[in-house]
Amino acid sequence: MSTNKFEEFLGKVTSKVKSKEAHSLIRKELRNHLQELRQSYQQRESSKEEAEEKAIEEMGNPFTLGESLNQLHKPKMDWVLIVLFGIIAVISFLPLINGVYGLPNSVTKQAIWYTLAALTIITLLFFDYRKLKNLWMFFYGIGLIMHVYTYFFGIMVSGAKNWIAFPGVTLHVPMITLFLFILAWAGIFTRINEFASRIKQVVLFFLFWIPILIYLMLPDLMVGFIYLICIVTMFAFSPVQKKLAIKLIIVNVVLGVCVIGAIMISTLGNYIHDRLSFFLNPNTYPDGEGYISNQIREVLSQAGWFGNGINSELHSLPNVHTDFVFPYLVYSLGWAFGITLCLILSVFILRISLNAFKTKDLYGRLIVIGGAVFFTVPTILNIFMGLGLVPVIGVSLPFVSYGGSMLVVSAAMLGLILSIYRRKDMVEATVLTKYKKTID
Repeated sequence: MSTNKFEEFLGKVTSKVKSKEAHSLIRKELRNHLQELRQSYQQRESSKEEAEEKAIEEMGNPFTLGESLNQLHKPKMDWVLIVLFGIIAVISFLPLINGVYGLPNSVTKQAIWYTLAALTIITLLFFDYRKLKNLWMFFYGIGLIMHVYTYFFGIMVSGAKNWIAFPGVTLHVPMITLFLFILAWAGIFTRINEFASRIKQVVLFFLFWIPILIYLMLPDLMVGFIYLICIVTMFAFSPVQKKLAIKLIIVNVVLGVCVIGAIMISTLGNYIHDRLSFFLNPNTYPDGEGYISNQIREVLSQAGWFGNGINSELHSLPNVHTDFVFPYLVYSLGWAFGITLCLILSVFILRISLNAFKTKDLYGRLIVIGGAVFFTVPTILNIFMGLGLVPVIGVSLPFVSYGGSMLVVSAAMLGLILSIYRRKDMVEATVLTKYKKTID
């Protein structure tokens, strides 16, 4: 136990540290160091009181030490990520300049959604994300409840009941629940080795597969695919024990093969087969499903390096403000702009990915890893779809495509990522501790 002298010394140190969130971490680290010094002096036949005084004396001036620790543990802002977000936000207004058919006041609406997105980011930036760690059951439960509500009261759009309506706004439920499930699994994976018993492994098994089955039933294959990649990637970076990891991988791979087999012989499998056929043989269906693929190729061939101008009209492709925003921007502003946009998005995602390993907190690291995948998968698929490299699928380009719920959910994820980066030097190291426990 520490003495009053130690606590008085620690109080003087933390008085110079502006970040209140860092006080507990600093006190813990310095208290342990003081105790080690005291024990070292006592072994040299010093009395306890003398050992404490020498330990404090060796630590130096508490106010000078506090000023140094204030610089070390001050909140950090990832200005590179914030600037990139601002650039992408400006780009998102370009497809709306000439208006969107059936969507009046699209620029104004996008400005409102981006205002809400900015407020969401700022709110979560200053929120201590660690308070969410033990709420994984709450997030998972809310996600399931939202799907149940959508099943009974949702709105059917393009053959899928994925939307719920409130006065003045409609929300895309699968993207919201995907965000909630990522938060839930980040909390689960921090305590993954507590699921070592057979019963708990069964629980973990159902926790993983229930959302996938829900996304298949909606159907929303794209969000289901993003969920699968997110959770598997987070699992790969979790501190799971080797024996437990092997069990979970074998069981889930076997079931995964069974699910894929069931899908392929179902009507959903027929749908997937048809989409692939339309993509591989567009000329066989030139006036039907192959029309979009042919139009994408034609639009891109007319782009040139500097495009046809932002005021040029493009009626051959639908949804140029959402799913086909990338080929529209290439057609209007050229391949030079398209390549630049790809580079900006790549740096944005790479920055997020690198930030995952700058925090010493396991929970924060898992959230950032999930967030990196959350942005990476739809970005790659949307651009590839816009280039005609993958079949036409319903996926938006994060922060570029028009869309309120997708934008706000993406902003919430970015806000948490910035919050984690902000506290990277203010949190206790749990990554090494967790891995050490796994090895032991």
